[in-house]
Amino acid sequence: MRVLKGVRMAGRMGSDKITVKNLKVLQVNADENILVVSGAVPGRKGTVVEVYGS
Repeated sequence: MRVLKGVRMAGRMGSDKITVKNLKVLQVNADENILVVSGAVPGRKGTVVEVYGS
């Protein structure tokens, strides 16, 4: 079902790219490819998250 513009209803957000700033990296485990991040990471469990820094 499609949601019209201006109507306050739940819409689709699955294909949107979300950027979250100011997350803290707590631990890096290179042996097991694990990155422990503190903060609200968008998406459900098991999805791919792209991490880059400045």
